[in-house]
Amino acid sequence: QVQLVESGGGLVQPGGSLRLSCAASGFTFSRYAMGWYRQAPGKERELVAVITSGVGITNYADSVKGRFTISRDNAKNTVYLQMNSLKAEDTAVYYCNARYRGGYWGQGTQVTVSS
Repeated sequence: QVQLVESGGGLVQPGGSLRLSCAASGFTFSRYAMGWYRQAPGKERELVAVITSGVGITNYADSVKGRFTISRDNAKNTVYLQMNSLKAEDTAVYYCNARYRGGYWGQGTQVTVSS
């Protein structure tokens, strides 16, 4: 069965960095696009970044461009989100998404940016 397990969230001060990881299993990881989404309290879930299969073309929400980097390691079936220059408004639960069949989600990892 498909499993997506996120890790790497936590509490960080404004301006700090975090690296999220999402370990995937149950499907041929290298063949599918992967994405990171986030949901802040009282807000809808929004796309943060996506990376295609193959050459790994990336796309980002305007709010994170230049600060976040999505990458993937097909040998490890893992997608990453490097988050730099974090702001309070980046506080949210971050979810990994696999663009496989109807789409699969991880359980989410909390990121809190606060001094």
